[in-house]
Amino acid sequence: MPHLIIGLGNPGAEYQNNRHNIGFKVVEKIADTQSFQSNRYADTCEINFKGRKLLLIKPTTYMNLSGKAVRYYIQEYKIPPEQILVVVDDLALDFGTLRLKEKGTDGGHNGLKSITEILTTDKYPRLKIGIGNNYPKGKQADFVLSNFNELETKSLPKIIATSAEATLNFVINGIAFAMTHYNKNVL
Repeated sequence: MPHLIIGLGNPGAEYQNNRHNIGFKVVEKIADTQSFQSNRYADTCEINFKGRKLLLIKPTTYMNLSGKAVRYYIQEYKIPPEQILVVVDDLALDFGTLRLKEKGTDGGHNGLKSITEILTTDKYPRLKIGIGNNYPKGKQADFVLSNFNELETKSLPKIIATSAEATLNFVINGIAFAMTHYNKNVL
């Protein structure tokens, strides 16, 4: 039974470098040279890492309906919630801060809200990647759907690489170990 790694984001070239799509960037880093294939509700890639099978998905349902893709792959592969990891952007965390959590609220994130509603539980692991909150009042949606600025873009490779490392550490060593080693600001 594989681990299901869900990178949250929005499909399409116009969203490719948006702050909201950092989850896609992390699963793409984990896939390395492997290609994603278009499948039901998601672009998927299967890899092996240290004897473990990983199913990487980038939902094509758009952020607000991410739960639909997650439910399909959990049911299709019979994956228990503790063997999934949702990789997601987080406005409440400073840019470059990582937070692995075993469970938690959606914190106002529509992708997590959709997954929690579909799974009827908030008890599933997630890796939150801080994108900061440098936006005027009422402009949250514009901020998450905008591209990283030039200074942030220079730091992204390190953040994405560390997030990918944290994800693989979760798969091999479990959530408690990964939380101890990766809940920090990587910059």
